[in-house]
Amino acid sequence: MSANRNLHQAKTNKKDEFYTQLVDIENELRHYSEHFRGKVVYCNCDDPRVSNFFHYFAYNFRVLGLKKLITTCYKNQQMDMFSQHDAEKAIWLEYDGTQNETGVPAVEDIGIHYLEGDGDFRSAECIELLKGADIVVTNPPFSLFREYVAQLIEYDKKFLIVGHQNAITYKEIFPLIKDNKLWLGITPRGKDMLFDVPTDYAKELVATKQEGSAYSIVDGVVYGRLGSASWYTNLDYHQRHE
Repeated sequence: MSANRNLHQAKTNKKDEFYTQLVDIENELRHYSEHFRGKVVYCNCDDPRVSNFFHYFAYNFRVLGLKKLITTCYKNQQMDMFSQHDAEKAIWLEYDGTQNETGVPAVEDIGIHYLEGDGDFRSAECIELLKGADIVVTNPPFSLFREYVAQLIEYDKKFLIVGHQNAITYKEIFPLIKDNKLWLGITPRGKDMLFDVPTDYAKELVATKQEGSAYSIVDGVVYGRLGSASWYTNLDYHQRHE
């Protein structure tokens, strides 16, 4: 199957439009603080205008002692509509820790740059940014998880990413676990995780799925629900050795 066809499938896969909540990011990443000091963090599936990964690292830039934060996203993302696959340009952003008077950097103040291509993590532009990064942290498209991890391994990158819990059984992933090149994160495998979803998909969930199973409503907001999501990493943490 061609890369273009795979990408088309990812664009139409609803679970590739699940956006990780800040609370889940905070609960997992607080266990890895020592790994980030002096490092370049790359979030290569993240529109900084909507990404909670960007929010977390930008807000905690100095606390973590980051050297640089880079985000890129596929051209389909827009701030008010999440992924509608109709934005004209893919964007990237590079943040060096400079803060405004509020202490929280605004995307507009940092400056958004436009990529020549579509922002696919496999594109030459994004690979060049990957080469200069130390740690990759994001929620990649579940349908492209095998390719995504293969790229991280190929370029020998540290990473902390979200994937389907069944990914441990994939023929491309299981050998990495066996060889101690990848392991599960802190958050218990299969823990219920709620995700922000595009408005159209939220309506579809309410109309066609069962509340408490495929989605949950919290304070009037519809969230996609995945009890099958897990964190995957090659960053060590103390609990692995207890």
